[in-house]
Amino acid sequence: MSELVDVKGVANRATRIYSAAQVEAALARMAREIAAELAGSDPILLCVMNGGLIVTGLLAVRLQFPLQIDYLHMSRYRGGTTGGEIECRVMPALDLRGRVVLVVDDILDEGNTLSAVLRHCREQGAARVLSAVLVDKRRPRPEALAAADFSGLHVPDRYVYGYGMDYRNYLRNADGIYAVADEDM
Repeated sequence: MSELVDVKGVANRATRIYSAAQVEAALARMAREIAAELAGSDPILLCVMNGGLIVTGLLAVRLQFPLQIDYLHMSRYRGGTTGGEIECRVMPALDLRGRVVLVVDDILDEGNTLSAVLRHCREQGAARVLSAVLVDKRRPRPEALAAADFSGLHVPDRYVYGYGMDYRNYLRNADGIYAVADEDM
């Protein structure tokens, strides 16, 4: 129970960056852009667990064309606030060979996890691999990791949570996107 009390304190001290309405508008725009690019291609939406769960679900219901959904689980944070080595926990069940794959994740931060997932999809023989992230953090990255194909919102280089992004495995379900106070890092 003490951890939950601490999480409530973190939430109380956090700063809201985007409201739920702003996030939903960004998701609607992303869905229009994705549909314009992928409708008719029989894509696989590949959710990066756990962060991509909410974003994938909210995008999928907005994409009114045939598609399949699968997931993989790669993690760098494992409940912490700093990333470590990428751990592969679950690989996709669907065969990616010859398919168009849209990798969906919550945030493009340093780009290491997304880069590893995109590389995995290419190695599995996907015909085309694209990426979609709800949040693109404004920070320097190597050029190869510079941007996602589709992104919803930009945030400053701060630790953020909500709409799939977590703080110590909590707060993924926050009704907006929030920046954690410096004192809670």
